[in-house]
Amino acid sequence: MAAPLVSVLMPVYNAEATLAEALDSLQAQTLGDLEIVAVDDGSTDGTAELLRQRQVEDPRVRPILAPHEGLVAALNRGLTACRGPLVARMDGDDRCHPDRLRRQVELLDSRPEVSVASCLVELFPANASATGFWIYLDWLNGLVDHESICREIYIESPIVHPSAVVRREELLALGRYQDRGWAEDYDLWLRYAAAGRRFAKVPEVLLWWREHPGRLTRTDGRYSVENFLRAKAHYLAAGPLRERESVIVWGAGKTGRRLSKHLIRAGHRPVAFIDIDPAKIGGRLRGVPILDPESLVGIWQGSPRPMVLAAVASRGARELVRVALSRLGLREGEDYLCVA
Repeated sequence: MAAPLVSVLMPVYNAEATLAEALDSLQAQTLGDLEIVAVDDGSTDGTAELLRQRQVEDPRVRPILAPHEGLVAALNRGLTACRGPLVARMDGDDRCHPDRLRRQVELLDSRPEVSVASCLVELFPANASATGFWIYLDWLNGLVDHESICREIYIESPIVHPSAVVRREELLALGRYQDRGWAEDYDLWLRYAAAGRRFAKVPEVLLWWREHPGRLTRTDGRYSVENFLRAKAHYLAAGPLRERESVIVWGAGKTGRRLSKHLIRAGHRPVAFIDIDPAKIGGRLRGVPILDPESLVGIWQGSPRPMVLAAVASRGARELVRVALSRLGLREGEDYLCVA
């Protein structure tokens, strides 16, 4: 059998209740040159039987029945089996637009410099009450081009994993999926960015992302705020901070405190914290002085090879910090980065 253009990589675990809907949306794609590599990660419900039935009906469905080893192992097992030059991610509880793969393949074909093609995402069901996810989705869907995605990559994961299509050989060259104790998808996007790969999104909603209490982001400790900050500190130290001698953290609140702990462990103790709270200014955090914004110019000029990390969680506060730093002539991406 000839290799397909697109291999859809779908790890599933006890997904019987939602899997048929996800498969229906893939089998209805207007781009038909695909295979669905569905890795059943040791399910104990009817997932395996449903996949076998679909394979009889449609040979493009390729079940891989495996012992339960976890998401990263299932992803890599499926990736090994993918035959297409393009790999599209999909989860067994989501659904996609009939034109999803066609539109993303068109983007990759027309822009060979792009390594990761994503799209806009909607949350469903419509009455999902996860306020934090709605806020995240609003931020996420505002990031469409490479520049905005990379500008915000240390704030949150800028690509919904099941919305992505990547070039298989590049994914293999970057080391496949890795388990470092934090979210495997965020780790992957940080590795793509560190390698200088480019991102883009089709500016249309092509994926519906299911909200439910069993979502891994709610149940798996790898997706905790602390572990996201560990990931950010690791890739900051390996990348933007590698050639910097001085780190200035704007924000002595919870985000700045937690981030600085991991920065120190990575060998980058801040030379100062900047904050606007009079109760904090003049004090010390982790043995480092907390100064007011007016002191930043002096600290910047007196520190060798400095970089500012704006570590504030609120979007409104972040924009105010961006304005203040820009007024000082500092350039985002060169002189400062936003981290949350």
